[in-house]
Amino acid sequence: MQDTNRITIIGGGLAGCEAAWQAAREGARVTLYEMKPQRFSPAHHSEKLGELVCSNSLRGAGMNNAVGCLKEELRRCGSLFMEAADATAVPAGGALAVDREAFAAYITEAIETHPSIELRREEVTAIPSEGTVVIASGPLASEDLSVEIARLTGAEHLYFYDAIAPIVEADSIDFDRAWRASRYGKGGDDYVNCPLDRDEYLAFVDALNRSEKVPARDFEKMIHFEGCMPIEEMAARGEMTLAFGPMKPVGLPDPRTGRVPFAVVQLRQEDRHASLFNIVGFQTKLTYPEQRRIFRTIPGLEKARFARLGSVHRNTFINAPACLERTLQLKSDPRIFFAGQLSGVEGYVESAAGGFLAGLFAARWSRSEESPLPPPTTALGALLAHLADSSPENFQPMNVNYGLFPPLEGRRMKRALRRLAMAERALESLESWRRTLAPPVGESPEASNTPLR
Repeated sequence: MQDTNRITIIGGGLAGCEAAWQAAREGARVTLYEMKPQRFSPAHHSEKLGELVCSNSLRGAGMNNAVGCLKEELRRCGSLFMEAADATAVPAGGALAVDREAFAAYITEAIETHPSIELRREEVTAIPSEGTVVIASGPLASEDLSVEIARLTGAEHLYFYDAIAPIVEADSIDFDRAWRASRYGKGGDDYVNCPLDRDEYLAFVDALNRSEKVPARDFEKMIHFEGCMPIEEMAARGEMTLAFGPMKPVGLPDPRTGRVPFAVVQLRQEDRHASLFNIVGFQTKLTYPEQRRIFRTIPGLEKARFARLGSVHRNTFINAPACLERTLQLKSDPRIFFAGQLSGVEGYVESAAGGFLAGLFAARWSRSEESPLPPPTTALGALLAHLADSSPENFQPMNVNYGLFPPLEGRRMKRALRRLAMAERALESLESWRRTLAPPVGESPEASNTPLR
C-alpha cells in the first residue's frame, strides 16, 4: 500500500530543511533528499545541510523593515531556521547575522536526529510519480532535475545571476586605517570601516570599470537581481553610484579626524570568533586576480588575506504566478509543492518561510485536510500574495517588503511609525491565524514579547 502520510522533499537547503521539520511536526513521515556530498553546485562547499552561501547576514532584526517582521512570525510559529539563527547569532549591529558553520551544524543535527525524518544523501534526477512531493532544490538545481522541473511547469525557467562577496581574515586588516563602529553608533562596534577620500574613491571606481570579469556563457543573458547587484555592475551605472550605495559614508565619522569620509567600505563579522569579515555589498563577478588587486587598494585592506573570494553562479526560478496555486501547489499536479528561491522568493529568510509554508501545506494535503492561508496582512501572507498575484509576464524574485502588505486604512503617519503599525497588525493577524490551525503547529511556543522597534 502507498504510504500516503510520507512526504518526499527534494533539497537540503533552508527551504527543504524547514519544510521537512514542519511536515514532521505535523505528524508526517518525511524523506529528505540532499545530493551533497555526492555532488556540489558551483556555489556550495560544505557537506552540511542549510548551508549559507552568499552572506552570513539574515538582514534587519527590527520591525522597521519587513524581514524583521517575517523573522518574528517564523519565530512565533516554531521555525527551525529561526531556532538555529537565534542559537548561533553573532554581533551585527541592527541586523541578525549568524556563525554560518555553527548555523549549518545546528540545522544538520536537528534533521539527522529527528525520528520522523529520513535523510538520504543522493541526487534526485526524476520527480516521484506518486505521493506528496516538495521541490526545494534551490536556485542551483542540478541539470537533470532542472529539466524535470521545466517539464513539470510547462515553461522555460526564468533566471538571474547571484554573486557572492569576499571574506577577509580579520588579522590581515590594517586598523591604523580602519576602525570599528556601527552606522550612527547603533548596535556597538560591530562593523569594520575602511575610509576613502575622493581621489581614492574615484581611483577605485575606475579600477572596477577597467577590470576583467568572469564572462557569461554565450547562450545566457545576464540578468542580475537588484538586491544582489555585483559591485562592478553598480560602478558601471555612474561615478557616484557606489558612494550613494554600499560605500555611503553617512553616520560613520572617522574617529581620527572627526569628519565623515568621502566613502566607506564596511566589513561585517562573519563568525563567532571575529576571525573573518565579509565585505558588505561587495558581491562580485571579477576574476580572482582582479579581486585581489582591486580590493587591496582599499585603505586598510592593502595586505588583506581572503578566506574566500567572490564568485558568480546561475540562479533559476519558476514563473510562480503562472505555475503555482496560493498554497504553493503546482496547478497542473497539486500533489507537488514548490518552496524557497526556486518558487520566486529572494533571500535566506524568505526561502525558509516558503519551506515553512510548503511543509505545513503538504502535510495537511497528504491527509486530505484544508490548510488555512496566513492573512495577507502578515509577512507570510504577503509573500504568498507576491507569488500568486504578480504579473506572469514580468515576474521577478522579491525580498519581503512592506510594499507587498495591504496598506493601513484610515491612518496617515510618518513612514517609520507606519511600518511599526503594519508590523503590529501583522503579528496580531498571525496569532489569529495560528489559532485556526490544529495542533501541533498551534502548540508552538508562546508568542514572544519581542518589542516593536
